[in-house]
Amino acid sequence: MGTFKSVNVLPMAVPKQPKRAATPEEFKAMAHPLRLRILRLCLHDALTNKELAERLHKDPATVLHHVRMLVDTGFLAPDRVRSGARGALEKPYRATGKSWILSPETPEQVMVGTAAVLDALKAELLELPADHVLEDARVGVKISAAKAKRYQARIEKLVKDFAAEPDDPKGEKFGFYVMWHRR
Repeated sequence: MGTFKSVNVLPMAVPKQPKRAATPEEFKAMAHPLRLRILRLCLHDALTNKELAERLHKDPATVLHHVRMLVDTGFLAPDRVRSGARGALEKPYRATGKSWILSPETPEQVMVGTAAVLDALKAELLELPADHVLEDARVGVKISAAKAKRYQARIEKLVKDFAAEPDDPKGEKFGFYVMWHRR
């Protein structure tokens, strides 16, 4: 049975390229919870370094370090320069969707990447009002390898369906995380 790869899904612009192994630089960029949170925030909205720092409750210099790494590795791209409230020029960034085409190369990278995703998710959840968690479940099952393979295929299809869903300009933002693993 194959393994279920952890990915940071960016539905807005899923590249049509086949998956490939992440380079060491790309893997390093994706293996940090704060960088994953930056990508999530820039998924549907182009945000400046200052806006990201405010939303993440972090020092702008710290955020800028992470933004630069994401830009240098192609996960973030500069958006149109805009005028700020006082007329100063602001440089917003937007997620590119590149993470959708990358896979970790080794089981160790899968674990490190998954831990970063979980740390980012935990930080995001702790900032939410309690009524924003719409559904969650954790179950353990004992099933045949064939049945497990069918469930895994259903999960992979659901993830791909979400990723292919076009953004609705009037839509509400949701997050989705699922993990299929051996116990």
